[in-house]
Amino acid sequence: MTAAGIARLAGVGRAAVSNWRRRHGDFPKPVGGTETSPSFALAEVEAWLRAQGKLAEVPLRERVWQQVAGHPAGANTALVHTGCALLLVRERPTAWKTAAAGSDARCAELLPLAVAQVLDGRLGGEWLRAVRTPDPAALASSVPLLRAAAELAAQDGPSQVYEFLLGRHLDANPRQYTLTPAGPAALMAALAGRPRTVLDPACGTASLLRAVLEAGGEADRPSTLYAQDADPDLAALAALRLALCADARATEVRAAAADTLRADVFRQVAVDAVVSHPPFNERNWGHDELAYDPRWEYGFPARTESELAWVQHALARLRPGGTAVLLMPPAAASRRSGRRVRADLLRRGALRAVVALPAGAAPPYGVPLHLWVLRKPAAGTGPGARNAPQLLVVDTADLSEAGRDRLDWAALHTAVLGTWQAFDSAGTVEERPGVSRAVPVIELLDDDVDLAPARHLPPPAADGGAAELATATEELADTLRLTAELTPRTGTGAGAEAGAGAPPAHWPVTTVGELARAGALVLRTGSAGGGPDGARVLTEQDVLTGSAASGTSADAGDGDAVLTEPGDVVVPVLGGGAVARVIDRAGAGAVLGRNLHLLRPDPAALDPWFLAGFLRGTANNRQASSYASTAARLDVRRLQLPRLPLADQRRYGDRFRALAAFEDALRLAGRLGERLVQRWYDGLADGTVPPEQPSEQQ
Repeated sequence: MTAAGIARLAGVGRAAVSNWRRRHGDFPKPVGGTETSPSFALAEVEAWLRAQGKLAEVPLRERVWQQVAGHPAGANTALVHTGCALLLVRERPTAWKTAAAGSDARCAELLPLAVAQVLDGRLGGEWLRAVRTPDPAALASSVPLLRAAAELAAQDGPSQVYEFLLGRHLDANPRQYTLTPAGPAALMAALAGRPRTVLDPACGTASLLRAVLEAGGEADRPSTLYAQDADPDLAALAALRLALCADARATEVRAAAADTLRADVFRQVAVDAVVSHPPFNERNWGHDELAYDPRWEYGFPARTESELAWVQHALARLRPGGTAVLLMPPAAASRRSGRRVRADLLRRGALRAVVALPAGAAPPYGVPLHLWVLRKPAAGTGPGARNAPQLLVVDTADLSEAGRDRLDWAALHTAVLGTWQAFDSAGTVEERPGVSRAVPVIELLDDDVDLAPARHLPPPAADGGAAELATATEELADTLRLTAELTPRTGTGAGAEAGAGAPPAHWPVTTVGELARAGALVLRTGSAGGGPDGARVLTEQDVLTGSAASGTSADAGDGDAVLTEPGDVVVPVLGGGAVARVIDRAGAGAVLGRNLHLLRPDPAALDPWFLAGFLRGTANNRQASSYASTAARLDVRRLQLPRLPLADQRRYGDRFRALAAFEDALRLAGRLGERLVQRWYDGLADGTVPPEQPSEQQ
């Protein structure tokens, strides 16, 4: 197990584990990993934590996961063995109990036959099966894990246990797998309708097929799921996941490990729906070997158009009238090398809709991906026919805030699915400027055949036209008046002149570290390690910009969550800027994010506004900062503030509070000004606002 796993066991941050390793000579020595990321033996760590009084008992879920992560044959092998055992526990509990009743060696001898029988029943014949029956030698090291997993399954259920273990494995290896998040997976499953047979030719860990299972009710669950992936490990994990999720009496699972484009295992299959998140930008997809493949009914894809090969593969596996939903890179809609294939897809009525998702919907998260919805033309449809004279284009950029894990998937799901269903039923749909339109195919068949939705949508009208501009102008004027009222002033007269030239005060000073040791404040470090359901994460950017907490669990790290309270002072660690924010009632309850320190003053000893104000001093930050080659880092414990009576602190605190209100008003005025300027540009550009000024019109 890693240092992060130890921290999770003990309920502390990873920094605490590093301190234990330095301070305690009897701390367990690494048994693997690297110098920068060592791994430790679970049993040794558990014994040490218990001896130190830091652990009563390792939770069973954590014990099982650590056995998976530390398996000598690797986590993938451990997950395959565990999936086989859990499938046996669910499908043939008597066979599992018989095998588990003996010694570990005896269990390893009996399991292969029992597993082979259950795999034959759930995953098809030997020629098709993605999961091979483990032999006794391979199972020998897994038996303790399998016993623990079966014990956990008695509590939580076999499917839930496998989802937990697979999810932890995927979270621990984010760069190793390209995943389809739950939001787009659910939307794609809904767009596919209620199919009885479904194929994912690039299944990965079967997120899309699982979403199809969850979308259907008991009466309309798919009867057969087909999954194929070129990676044998992924194909095996997907097969076991689907077998454990699906009801054996209602849904068959057929999975295979092979390169779909070069070795299509399901070439004889015609399904109701295909859902797929195919690999993007592949050059070695089989262009040279597959030049005469019958799947290229709409044109031979260029070497650089692997995505269009997947599109045609999906159409080739559909029954007439079947639906395919593919997650595509936006370049596939516009690249000139694919225009001939796109044109034929349009002419034949195979491509029915292109939906542009906001950036952050799925990996790669910085790119606004597209969904293509296709329909297999009726048998005998010739190349010159036009089954669907219109293409539905939808742009969801304005329906939700862009950014990973910030998308409003409920709103996106409702808007996209409702528009698609109306279009699919009537063959057209009412135009919504900037959002959706049914485009006549004839408009698209130019030299580029560019299908990017934004290029075919009329721009939305400027918000409210001239009337809205007047309202926005007045709102900005009110904010500017407030800013003028809040502008700090030093006063007038001789006292002010004397004050302006007064030398710096020489107060006795203390540091944040000394105050923390004395109990005048509590110092906490942010890690965003969880928190209540639905809690937002206060990020470093939120503090720098003075905005509300905007982060989610994607910004989370390891360790216990720190929740903000009114009167807390939050300080960013990086950047070298003089920033400190006092949390008010509206901002309380957020999870403290990474690279943030929280100072919680004792109100009987420290005024929070006094504390935050002096922490923002430029000289104070300069003396407390250390500088690496590329960034500055603030040592919060070295920040200084004067030793003043509480009454004097409050006098300063009132002035610092007024400065913060002035700063907030300036920020608001800036945002309103930028919005007003953009509305003027939009209004003038789309004709909703005339170029004449009001005085000129009179």
